[in-house]
Amino acid sequence: MKLHRPICLFLLFIFFYYSSQSQSPKREFRGMWIATVNNIDWPSKPGLPVDKQKEELLSILNTLEALHFNAVIFQVRPAGDAFYRSATEPWSLWLTGTQGKAPQNGWDPLHFIINECHSRGMELHAWMNPFRISQNLTTEYAPRNIARRHPEWVLTYGNKQYLDPGIPAVRTYLNNVVSELIRKYDVDAIHFDDYFYPYPIAGEAFPDTLSFKKYNRDFSENQIKEWRRENVDLIIESLNTTIKRTKPRVKFGISPFGVWKNYNEDDEIAGSVTTAGTTNYDNLYADVINWQRKGWIDYLIPQIYWEIGHPAVDYITLANWWSERSYGRHMYIGHALYKLIDGRGDAWRNPQELPEQVLIARSINKIEGSAFFRMDYLERDPHQIQKRFREDIYQQIALLPTMPWIDNKPPRQPEKIKRKGFFKKTDLKMKYTKNAPPSADHLGYVLYYSTSKENVDITDTKNMVSISQKNIIDINEIDMPVSGKVYLWVTTLDKHHNESAPQGPYKFKIK
Repeated sequence: MKLHRPICLFLLFIFFYYSSQSQSPKREFRGMWIATVNNIDWPSKPGLPVDKQKEELLSILNTLEALHFNAVIFQVRPAGDAFYRSATEPWSLWLTGTQGKAPQNGWDPLHFIINECHSRGMELHAWMNPFRISQNLTTEYAPRNIARRHPEWVLTYGNKQYLDPGIPAVRTYLNNVVSELIRKYDVDAIHFDDYFYPYPIAGEAFPDTLSFKKYNRDFSENQIKEWRRENVDLIIESLNTTIKRTKPRVKFGISPFGVWKNYNEDDEIAGSVTTAGTTNYDNLYADVINWQRKGWIDYLIPQIYWEIGHPAVDYITLANWWSERSYGRHMYIGHALYKLIDGRGDAWRNPQELPEQVLIARSINKIEGSAFFRMDYLERDPHQIQKRFREDIYQQIALLPTMPWIDNKPPRQPEKIKRKGFFKKTDLKMKYTKNAPPSADHLGYVLYYSTSKENVDITDTKNMVSISQKNIIDINEIDMPVSGKVYLWVTTLDKHHNESAPQGPYKFKIK
């Protein structure tokens, strides 16, 4: 039975739209995918001067910060190559113009974007594609590329090449790649998208019969699909172990295709009431519900890239289906921002479609945020979507949701907070004693305001005015929502987004 009813939906939207400001949550994942493959988001073309690459990246981050996004999903390993300094992966073709060629002046894009994101209070999720190693068969591999070092691991399917997930050494290699990255870089998460086994090509079988014969683990020939699913299960389980052993606070997230299984294809766990031609379980061999249920991953962002009321794959039906299968982990929704330009049909020409999807997701229990594919389409600003984010959808800033299974201990408050300034007291200075410095996972501070010195409601997002990493906060640099006499309160925030109790009040006069 579908959940969509046009008239009820319209009334529902009117209610949520006009009450969105008051219902804007204090904690919400607000992510944006930045793709580097084929230079579709950044950099605008390969081989640009370093200063130009930095300029483009800063422009992207400034836009996201102004629109109150709090997470960047940055593609760092698009096809067996790297946008970071690696001992095993070659520098990306799409960065320098030649695979394996290092950028000038020691430029490291991942290090740069991590620092820039963190200075803005945003998370950096390192987006990696595990199996794809070429976008076409004419790619010139650098000597360091895994396809040159281990051609026996490589399969050709269609016009692309992939690592064979059925080979145990491939799983070991991928664990080493991820381990190296999180040891060297202060990333907040490792992120995989929907590309596990490749999307099927009509009339062409995936050529993994040799690895199946050698490494079948006693699966019979008519169980090759089950064997493939277990291959991916083994990789996900081992990567979770690697990540948590190497750096326990790093999250592991997956953004799967929007349909796990259609309803008529499953008995144990009911699939969604959809008739999708492709599914995670049967075509990509990605049993993402199993991973979520077993706690191998920390979040899912299903790519629900269809409109509200789609006859085969309805947005509301899918959003509700996924919300019911979070299993105590986080569930966000992936939205098709790109379809505001490239989508077919009247729905995507309607400027209300995407805002409506976001507000409906926000209203569903256990959906804790949204992510948008992809950055270039935000910059092109279809239907003035930036204005909609700024004035309606993300009008207030938001903290990220906590993950108590990783850490749920609130951080310590500073021992002292002082009002200071050269001529006038316009700064707040946070100070810890030498014997009790801030914890190793200290992130920054959250600033709240009230018009009463008695207390402040820190659960009301409208009272939250700033998230800062600075120990000295200049009140003049903050866009305060009121003028005149106000009282400010400070909480401490850690890298798990746990928050201390507020300290205050500190009286200021805002012009």
